[in-house]
Formats: sequence, C-alpha cells, structure tokens
Amino acid sequence: MTLFTTLARAQAVAAGRAQPVATVRHRHLSERPMVFVPLTTAGEVGAPLGAMVGTDRDDPALLVVPQPRDRTLRFAFLADLAAHLLPHLSGYEDVVEHEPGKETDPATGRKVTVERQLCADAPQLIVANPAVVEYVRLLGRSTRFRRTAEEDPAAPHPVPSRVPLLGRWLTHYGERARTPGSALLVTMTQLLARHWATGQSAAEDQHLGALLAWIDPPDGLDGATAARRAESARGADGLLLTPPAGPATDPVFDNVALAPAMARYDAARESGGDPGPAEREIRDLLAGQLRPTWDAVWHGVDLLRTLPEAAHAAERWKGDRWSFTGHRDRVRAGEPPQPRLDDAVTAARKLAGRETAQARLDAQEALDDPLVMAERRLAGEAFAGRVTAVEMAYSEGRVARPRPLVTVEVADRPLLAEGAKVYRALPDGRTQEAEFTGGTAPGALTLRLLGGMGRGKVPDAGTVPVVGDQVCWTLFEHAPRGGPELPDAEATPWTHGGPSGPGAATPEPADAPTADDFL
Repeated sequence: MTLFTTLARAQAVAAGRAQPVATVRHRHLSERPMVFVPLTTAGEVGAPLGAMVGTDRDDPALLVVPQPRDRTLRFAFLADLAAHLLPHLSGYEDVVEHEPGKETDPATGRKVTVERQLCADAPQLIVANPAVVEYVRLLGRSTRFRRTAEEDPAAPHPVPSRVPLLGRWLTHYGERARTPGSALLVTMTQLLARHWATGQSAAEDQHLGALLAWIDPPDGLDGATAARRAESARGADGLLLTPPAGPATDPVFDNVALAPAMARYDAARESGGDPGPAEREIRDLLAGQLRPTWDAVWHGVDLLRTLPEAAHAAERWKGDRWSFTGHRDRVRAGEPPQPRLDDAVTAARKLAGRETAQARLDAQEALDDPLVMAERRLAGEAFAGRVTAVEMAYSEGRVARPRPLVTVEVADRPLLAEGAKVYRALPDGRTQEAEFTGGTAPGALTLRLLGGMGRGKVPDAGTVPVVGDQVCWTLFEHAPRGGPELPDAEATPWTHGGPSGPGAATPEPADAPTADDFL
C-alpha cells in the first residue's frame, strides 16, 4: 500500500466515508452488461447451488439446483446457464467493423496489408468478487471437455452441445481477466476499491456489502458502523441481513435453512411424492440469498457510472474486442478446446503479455487521472513544475538536431540520477523524451529534450515548452514495450516441451488436439 493510499484511508476514517482516489473511471462499462451471481455447495468444490444471471436489473433469471449431489440436476443447471449466456454472447459476434492489418503472405513470405474483422462491441460479464472469477474459471475447465449426447450417447451424463461451448467461453473470459486492464470479466469489489479508499483493510474491501457501506453509507450512519452492520447483522431467523456475495454461502444459512429444505426435497423424491413444494422452498431460500448481492452489484454499477470514462479506457476495451473476436474465430474454425495446461512458450508469452499490460495500465492511469499522477509524484516517479528558463542548443555531428535545455522549478523530489530519461505527453498524444542533466539550483531541474520536436532544425510549434508553462514529466515510459520474441514450440529445448533430440519425431502442428482436449 502506497503512502497516498494510506493517507486516503486515514481521511476515510476521519470523515466516516470512503474517499475518492480517482477522478475518472479507469475501466470500460458496457451499456448492457451481463451480471452473474453464483452460489456453490459447501463441502464439494465447484458444485453449483444456484445463480442469478441477466442484463435486466429488475428481472434476473434465477437458476437453482435443488440437490447438488445429483449430477443430472447439476448438468441441467449448466445447460440452463448456457441457454442464458450463449445467446447474449452470440449477439455480438456478427456486428463487425473492418480494420487494416498485416499478415504474412505464404507464397512470398512478405508482410501484406489485409482487412480484418473486429467485433464492434463485446459482451461484458460483471461478478461480485475475485472468488467468483475463480469459480468462472473452474466452471469453464469442468465443462469444456464434457461429452455431448451427439458425440457419445452412451457416455455417462452426456450434456447438450451448448454446455462445452459455454465452458470454452467461460475459460476465455477467466483467462482474459488475468490481463491487467481488461474489462471483459470485471470484479465489482476490485473496481470499486480502485476508485475509492475506505477506512478498512484491503481484505475487508472484498466484502461487497461492507465496501458499498463505506462508499455510500445509509442516512444517519457512518461508513464504519454501516460496514459492521453489513458484515455481521442478523435477523430474527438468525440469518445474515447481507448474505455473502458468493460463491460460498453462510454456514448458518446452510445448517438452519438450506439443509432441512433439501432433506424434505430428498424425502419427497425417495417416497415417490411430489417434491415441488420443497423445490419451491429451496428456490425462495436461494432467491433471498442471491437478490441482495444482485442489487449490490447494480448499485456499484450506478456509482461507477457517475465517473467519466478515462481517455485510455477505450483503447484497452478495443484490446478486449480483439480478444473476443479472436476467440469467436477459433470457435467457428472448429479448433479444439483450450488445453488444461499451456506449453512452455505459450505460458511465457502470456506472462510477458501480462507484465507489459500491467506496465502500460499503470502509465495510462497516471496520464488519465491527476489523482493517480499525484500518487506517482509522491512516490518519486514523476514531477511537475513551472518552466523558468529555456536555452536552445543543438546536438553535435554532421546533422545538428535541436536539443533545448529546459529548467523546471519543482517542489517534488523525484528519484533522478544524472542521465536518467524522463517523459511527458504532448498535446497531440505523442510522448516526448528528455534527459536529466542535473539541478542548477535548489528545487530546479534541468532537462535536455531528445525528441518529439519534428525533423527540422527549428522545433515544431508547441513541442518546446516556454517560460511560465506548467509541465509534468514522468520517470516511467508511457507506452512500455514487450520483451524479446520467444521461439516457436518446435525450437524450444526438450526440457521446455520441445523436441528431445535429432531423432525426435516431427512435432504436431500447433492446432493439433492433445490428450487434454479429450478428457
């Protein structure tokens, strides 16, 4: 936790409500997001108990598994979930726009310009907390390899074809959620905590009810009191007034309400009676547990919509659209499901891509938001001040280039060493690089501009600050680049999954199915 965040949390305690740590919304919010609130059974990992899902806050679909130990009922739940999610996903697949791109011509080996399809928008999935993201990933892994009735009618518990397809999409969304800045699958607690600092710990912020109580406390209550009530207040029946946001349930609810209702359901089925009344009782119980979280997620959406969208959020959302389009194309091409484990090269590429995405996200948030930039300045990673002197100078060599010396009066204390590179954003969106040459006086820094001034001997208008300008420079790059190119899987050593030696068999194509694809 940074000093800036610590100060914001202290102010939240003093004020009795959360304090903003952002002036803009740093993630894209769809006009019609799909909200997913699931519950699982205690004692059996991944066994679904029920869910609320939909795009209409006033009319959610309630899906219930009255007896999670019954595999037939569990797969019926998954089929119902697919029936709600897949039409929403497919509604975005055919509305496309065209973007120019580069591809390698197999005949000549040269790069040629082609037109590529890009989905004009992508479906966004919103869940309550990070545990639900893991559950989405688990659902994807447990369903994308399921045998369908069309493939093998004799297989135990065959499922409709839409269930493995749902698993592939959930796996893709779960994997994409690991990319910093992605908004295909967003977590409400993390999204709210990114924009407001509360007077409680980061672990306590994972309780959606308590987090909302700090951000928007009820009339007459401060954030701390409202959060305690959200965490522990119980009604006359002994159940929490604010149930857990899932996927785990409250143990008291399991023991006092759910277990007896399931026992009545089992007894009715075993005796040959009508299990309908017991099933309706279970539906009512789960609806009472799910609805508060459903409403809380939409309340969070309303709070986030009060903030204007950050300038770079659209760029990151375009990356999500490319991701959605790419997976659509792989599904339509009939490629096998995602393997259970990535090979070494794929895993390294994913890791490198996520590291680059994190660095790019950190830089873009600072450029978009004065509060985030203030945090970087407080950490010594940026500085701002007034230009007090500009001296025109030129580089040595056959072609002299302008290298003006700019003196900036600052109150910040950046962590600069002589020769260090610094960067600033120009009005046209480009990034200008400069070199720190030392301090000429207490509180004054001298920088040599290295680029961003055009190609002529006279710098372009507006590219060199003038005396009196307020400027902000950062010690971090604004568009971090990735690492070196990784080799193909066939060129990796045998220790990392490549061929084992000169006599090794010819490796299979990258798109060939593996054993994991048929589990």
